[in-house]
Amino acid sequence: MSNDKNNNISSRSTGRVTLSDVAAKAGVSPITASRALKSPDQVSEKLRVKIYAAVSELGYIPNHAARSLASSETKIISVIFPSLSNAVFPDVLDGIHDTLTPAGYRILLANTHYAMDQEEALVRTLLEQSPDGIIVTGIDQNESTRKLLLNSNTPVVQIMELTDCPIDMNVGFSHFQASYDLVRHLQNSGYKKIGFIGARMDPRSQRRMEGYKQAMHEYSETNERYVITSQSNTSFKLGGKLFTQLFTECPELEAICFSNDDLAAGAIFECNRKGIRIPEDISIAGFNDLHFSEELIPPLTTVSIPLYEMGKKAAEYLLYKIEHRTVPPSVQHDVGYSVIERKSTYANLESKK
Repeated sequence: MSNDKNNNISSRSTGRVTLSDVAAKAGVSPITASRALKSPDQVSEKLRVKIYAAVSELGYIPNHAARSLASSETKIISVIFPSLSNAVFPDVLDGIHDTLTPAGYRILLANTHYAMDQEEALVRTLLEQSPDGIIVTGIDQNESTRKLLLNSNTPVVQIMELTDCPIDMNVGFSHFQASYDLVRHLQNSGYKKIGFIGARMDPRSQRRMEGYKQAMHEYSETNERYVITSQSNTSFKLGGKLFTQLFTECPELEAICFSNDDLAAGAIFECNRKGIRIPEDISIAGFNDLHFSEELIPPLTTVSIPLYEMGKKAAEYLLYKIEHRTVPPSVQHDVGYSVIERKSTYANLESKK
């Protein structure tokens, strides 16, 4: 009886396929093979076809580590997000991708899960890979992480917020001011009794709450009962739960600002289930202007942020510093924001009377 196990052993070579193997297979010199892969326009179409066929047949994968030793570049940009499930970040990533990919860079994505210690560990690991640049979310890195990035000699862009003391370069907007302006928009529409609901109170959510509180302190009735927060992860379900709690305890509220659109959407779903009319019985406003916000019933008043443009500008900053070996003329870019009024609030509260 034959030994099927031995007969079926893979014939895969134990050695890595090299560029020289590709060149030999295609019948060209290693230099020509390398040129075809790095700068295809410098090689005739006939040779390119042969070389690409050899690459495909042999399963050749370029050794980027060896290439980086020779050129001092890895062509890798590390991007650090606090969450991969938060619907805010895909648009930011699209802007980064659409800018870096045509320039020949690959993106290495990391997730901190909103934990500073994980962020520090990830930064250490990523810096060991010698990326050509790093894009990191937020401005609240701990002292050790900040020191690592400052001393790394690696171009760094902090995104999503603005800071007076960037590690290197900074692209974002003021969450405090955006929330403040949203509340002022409601106040100018006639609202006085305005609540706030927030969840997973990371630094950006905290600043949104502070913007709300400042506007309320200056122009409306300040009441701590009107504020409710949770450290739980944001979800539609949580938004409905927190809304029910706040509106039950404070039925006099005229409007509620939510720290994000997910929570606001959950509140709208809950109102629709219970027959609570929006905006007649309560007005609702969100933050981020996510793709679904305009499709809710009623459509959600919210703060819109140019997320794609933020990612694009951050990538452009990195490319500038990599190419010029110095920071751009301005190291900070404010992408701004817009308060978008929709049917979940009144343009004029008096109109409902």
